[in-house]
Amino acid sequence: MFSKIFNKLKSILGKKTTPQTTKSKKVTKSSKSTKSTKASKSSKSSKSKKQELKLILDSFTSLPGVGAKSAKAFYEAGFKSTKDIISAKDEDLLAVPGVGINLVKKLRNQK
Repeated sequence: MFSKIFNKLKSILGKKTTPQTTKSKKVTKSSKSTKSTKASKSSKSSKSKKQELKLILDSFTSLPGVGAKSAKAFYEAGFKSTKDIISAKDEDLLAVPGVGINLVKKLRNQK
């Protein structure tokens, strides 16, 4: 009985050794370096994507009642232009998080 408890205690304490923690640190360091190389390679394409996203969101905010949060919600819901939003069905617009009936009414008056 005592030997079982002693072996269990040894197995628990044996798991907390320092070589395992140094391995995890090395893994995180290597993953950071790969992220930085990936970021430097795709920095040009990410800038153009960010600029494109900003233009789309700015065009969405030109609609009456659409602010920054709802513009982002429309984009994440799959709308890519203001025409898509205006021509969408009421049910599709109401399915977007943060969009209510009052905003849909304002968009319908836009037509």
